[in-house]
Amino acid sequence: MNILLTGANGYIGMRLLPVLVEAGHQVTCVVRDKNRFNPVPGLRNKIEIIEFDFLSKQPVQEVFKNSVADVAFFLIHSLRDEHALLEEYERKSAVTFVEFAKQTKVKQIIFLGGITNQPNLSPHLKARKTVREVLQLSGIPYTIFEAGIIVGSGSASFEIIRDLVERIPFLIVPKWINSKCQPIAVRNVINYLVGSMLDERTFNRTFEIGGPEVMTYKQMLKDFARARGIRSRIFLLPIVATRLSALWLYFTTSVNYTIAHHLTQSLKNDVICHDNSIREIIPQYLFTYREAIDLAITMIAQNMVISSWREAATANFNSLDINEFINVPAYGCFYDRKWIEIDKDKVEDVAYRFFEIGGKHGWYYADTLWRLRGLIDKIVGGVGMKRGRRSDVDLKPGDVLDFWRVLLVDRKNHRLLLFAEMKLPGDAWLEFSIVENSNRAILKQTATFRPIGLWGRIYWYAMLPFHFFIFRNMIRLIAGKK
Repeated sequence: MNILLTGANGYIGMRLLPVLVEAGHQVTCVVRDKNRFNPVPGLRNKIEIIEFDFLSKQPVQEVFKNSVADVAFFLIHSLRDEHALLEEYERKSAVTFVEFAKQTKVKQIIFLGGITNQPNLSPHLKARKTVREVLQLSGIPYTIFEAGIIVGSGSASFEIIRDLVERIPFLIVPKWINSKCQPIAVRNVINYLVGSMLDERTFNRTFEIGGPEVMTYKQMLKDFARARGIRSRIFLLPIVATRLSALWLYFTTSVNYTIAHHLTQSLKNDVICHDNSIREIIPQYLFTYREAIDLAITMIAQNMVISSWREAATANFNSLDINEFINVPAYGCFYDRKWIEIDKDKVEDVAYRFFEIGGKHGWYYADTLWRLRGLIDKIVGGVGMKRGRRSDVDLKPGDVLDFWRVLLVDRKNHRLLLFAEMKLPGDAWLEFSIVENSNRAILKQTATFRPIGLWGRIYWYAMLPFHFFIFRNMIRLIAGKK
């Protein structure tokens, strides 16, 4: 079967792709930026990749003129900073997608959205409903799934709950904590998506999908705490306070403010399935919330997190041309260069250390100051330090790494290049590399800053005292020197 997978580098798309390939389907992945698309090892040579933005003005006919698809998955989500334009972006993406589907004579469209069976929907869910309506009016057989909370390693809901429970000993939360939802394991979601392909029983129907339990968000937090062996105290505020809640999530979890805002606006509504008819058409074992948590924690412990919402949701990186930043500029920049000689037989050990940097491993020196810098970044509207890293042992180009983005991972030549996503009056890079000849091996550490205007220069000189002892000691510890 020929399948077109849009949003292939999103959280669900990355989970769905290997399942489709392993089933023997011919898959064409559509992504906005090929450089940010890192499928599971071994898959790239088995798929076709098309670079296309469904919000662009580029004609569909030119890009997809040779494409053939029996089934097309619409997994695009236009979460942007402009809240008022969210619905417009969603509609435009859906309309462009329908143009493609008509051109290639797709037999079925499959869409995953949010549950919209409540009145007074949030802007986020209204936008999802708009996409559903566009697809329903397309004249093409469609299958629409609507889910509430999706639980899996790397999912936004899982990571937010994890942050809240594991980092904060007591929670003071608004009354939306008692809203009801029906969480579903990501494995069950993937099974529904795959099971519906060209099944005419699912044509021109909208299905609500959820797990076997209806819970409050308070119960979800408490169950997660029990699963982790943590005592969690929850205190209720008698208000909804969505904006306050968004700020609270922004400062206490790894989610950015845009995502936090959309989520908290949706939390005031119950998100429960009114129709469970899909269970008869595609029967499967539905994991309980506790089972879904245990599965996710196991995947994290084994460093087998295939995808994370962080890679898909960093809006300020989507607009960048990654190739522009891989080649660190040589002019108009300030540099902090450090180098230290290392033993030839210790090269792999040293490289291993800098490839493990960030996340729970920390930054080898003055972690408290790094966290303080992350807090300051949060206060001024940046991403902060709490994003961590997708895997403790694996690192790919495009991964987030605390408040950095990974641009280059070259294990063969021992080189790691990071680009700063924090709020800065300029652009910043941090590079680690090892240079060898027949007699010597040298670890190099280079911080590069390209300032913008006077404030950029003031910022650089203000940071010099911190760079002096932080970077000097960091390279020594990475090199294994005491």
